[in-house]
Amino acid sequence: MKIYRHINDFEKVPNAVVTIGTFDGVHVGHQKIITRLREIALATGGETVILTFFPHPRMILHPEDLNIKMITTMDERADQLEKYKIDHLIITPFTRDFSNLSPEEYISQVLVDQLGIKKIIIGYDHRFGKNRQGGLKELKQYESVFNYKVEEISEQDVNDVAVSSTRIRAALLQGDIKVANEFLGYSFQLSGKVVRGDQIGRQMGFPTANLFVEQTYKLVPADGIYAVLISVDGEDFRGMCYIGNRPTINGMTRNIEVNIFDFNRDIYDKMVTINFKYFIRGDATFNNLDELKHQISKDKELAMSLLGV
Repeated sequence: MKIYRHINDFEKVPNAVVTIGTFDGVHVGHQKIITRLREIALATGGETVILTFFPHPRMILHPEDLNIKMITTMDERADQLEKYKIDHLIITPFTRDFSNLSPEEYISQVLVDQLGIKKIIIGYDHRFGKNRQGGLKELKQYESVFNYKVEEISEQDVNDVAVSSTRIRAALLQGDIKVANEFLGYSFQLSGKVVRGDQIGRQMGFPTANLFVEQTYKLVPADGIYAVLISVDGEDFRGMCYIGNRPTINGMTRNIEVNIFDFNRDIYDKMVTINFKYFIRGDATFNNLDELKHQISKDKELAMSLLGV
């Protein structure tokens, strides 16, 4: 997969089969669009092209809203898309000028002149152009003018619930890992560098790696305890993750800590990835560290059982 960091770096290819969107999470609905994209490209001898945006349009249009969080970082999104053997991924900056293009300007200048589309695949809710005025109707209207074809993918449901990035974010913020992972089609991930903590976990017999997540826009799930898989140096380990401000010791900051089972390596400053599998319980305040230690022992026992240790 070739990656372009600006649409201006992309040179048109013959018979481009294109889809466009933010693809946050690359969830099962996105996957349906991508699968269809590849089917058409293979059948027509075309090349698959995905145009996505970073920063996310909402970050540019609403910079005052600091609560905007993404399911995936841009690197995570690219990693997920690469699994589908896409030919070209264009990651272009979203700008106010871009947002002010009329639907016709968007179609003629971006889709036709810059991408050279012959076929475009869109999701049922795809909108574009100034104030999101453009959609399937406008794309159909200009098919014969610019000699391309458009195909719409219907709404993707999981257990009769419409799949969307918004629903996945809501599930994660509620600690509903089961639903989030079902909608994603894979396990939600957090990646970060291991930094030094205050060693409270080690004193209780449960040493933890404290994660620093660099991307402030990355969504962090609800506070609590999770059964997780941890990737370190390409190896996978079982463990449990704590998210919260450690109320029992009057903690002031929100921490992400992971206890890796049967693990005693020095991994300070290493990048690790947490794959969230099960939600065990919400955060809680205990009377003392002994009570907390007792509860963590029970948490570990349950996590080990869930993970098949």
